[in-house]
Amino acid sequence: MHPVVIDVGTRDTRKALVGGVVALVLGVLALVGAVSAYRDGEFGGGTIALVIGVVLTGIGLLPIITWKKLSRPRKLVFEAPGVRWDDPRGASWAVGWGELGAVSVSRTKEPIVSPSNLVRRTMVRLDLFPADPAGFAAGHPQLARLALQDGRYRLPLGDSAGLIPVMDGALRQAAGPRYRGVVDEGFSVGLT
Repeated sequence: MHPVVIDVGTRDTRKALVGGVVALVLGVLALVGAVSAYRDGEFGGGTIALVIGVVLTGIGLLPIITWKKLSRPRKLVFEAPGVRWDDPRGASWAVGWGELGAVSVSRTKEPIVSPSNLVRRTMVRLDLFPADPAGFAAGHPQLARLALQDGRYRLPLGDSAGLIPVMDGALRQAAGPRYRGVVDEGFSVGLT
């Protein structure tokens, strides 16, 4: 089996930059509106526009401020020996298939609440179920931040519905009978 490599870093960097540019443009427009409102004697409207402009400009500047961390290369790799997370400037890890009792891809979909929200966001995660939970935790302390109460380890991959078929195919090949498939968890509210 050839390794299947998913470049998470490039995808996340692109999304952050697009969001940052949109926020920055809206923030600058709000600041221009604040100056215009103050000049016309509208102090209430000018103050509201000023606050909104400062907040949006700050959000727009975040990708620039955190560029070094944001643009670091991060890859999720599925291969014959196991699954690994390559993060040269972060917390890399590797887990062999023999260490896992099961593995799955879980997803949740945001419900469509209004006609203006026509695009459903699909949050995707890789769930690892250790065969020996105590031994796994001791052997992989770098994964402690991914541990859930039920014993599984969950790697969140964000709004990435396009990754599901790629991950599904790779796990069918590499994980064999340990692979539980794609688990649809309905919809969620909040961060999971």
